[in-house]
Amino acid sequence: MYGPIAETLRTQRLVLEPLAVHHADEMAPVLDDDRLHRYIGGEPLTPLELRERYERLVAGPAPFHQESWLNWIVRRTRDGQAVGYVQATVRPESAGPVASVAWVIAMPYQGFGFATEAARALVSWLTANGVAGVTASVHPANRASVAVARKLGLRPTAETSGDETVWRLPRAD
Repeated sequence: MYGPIAETLRTQRLVLEPLAVHHADEMAPVLDDDRLHRYIGGEPLTPLELRERYERLVAGPAPFHQESWLNWIVRRTRDGQAVGYVQATVRPESAGPVASVAWVIAMPYQGFGFATEAARALVSWLTANGVAGVTASVHPANRASVAVARKLGLRPTAETSGDETVWRLPRAD
């Protein structure tokens, strides 16, 4: 495994809890909305399919991949309700580790700033743990995620990943 190990993160309104396989049963209904897949593709997973996915994520990549998969469940502090997740894939590069980040907040919880708050906590934690660069791939029509990327200080690049624009946090050199 490469890079930092996920730990519990706290913000004013949220707790980011490192992913565990048992979260699948709780997260399946939270993520069971076709609208979440409009820009990222796929479809909602059944609890069994989500459990199998979480098993793979928790196990992490094969050691020869030289990367780390970090995943957190996002919960509201006030009632412990799971509202989504954030994730980062950290890879080595010559100028220092780089993380590709993503965020997903369930439909009923969108529009309250949870994605920005959780993603900001993630990016802050990554940079505090030696990550030198941060990117995110965002579909240009996904206005909510474009807004989150901007609020994080990421800037769009000419690079693409599929039909998504790669956004990059400018390095403080």
